[in-house]
Amino acid sequence: MNNSVCPTPDGRDSLGSLIGMVRSEIVRAIESALAAQGADLKFTQFHVLKRLAVFGPMSATELARAVDVDGGAMTRQLDQLEAKGYLRRQPHQQDRRALRIELTEAGEALWRHLYESNVATLERAQRDLSAEERERLHDYLGRVLNALREKD
Repeated sequence: MNNSVCPTPDGRDSLGSLIGMVRSEIVRAIESALAAQGADLKFTQFHVLKRLAVFGPMSATELARAVDVDGGAMTRQLDQLEAKGYLRRQPHQQDRRALRIELTEAGEALWRHLYESNVATLERAQRDLSAEERERLHDYLGRVLNALREKD
């Protein structure tokens, strides 16, 4: 007997549940790796550093959207990371009212230190997939994301 409140017709977890569980496990694994390396960061702070390292300076609004947090939560994360010396807020060159968030040298050094661990964690998550399956998974998830973002 299936005790699930809302079982799927085939008895498997729904797409949303499965994606949520995968995300939770990735967050747990990354936070565990951060702790093992002595980095005093939570996943969201790590994600902020990663986005800045990969995509360069951006506004707080762009960063909040990229890491999926609201404006108030982003301000708290930025305050904490700035207090640790990992990022700074700089005036925007074209818009004096806006600020650009960028990594400091310490933030860049921390990212370089954490990069390999991040790659290893994501590699471990995909270890049972062939190169072709990894490519298909990435393609499928990208298409699902695009479909959900499309406006009718």
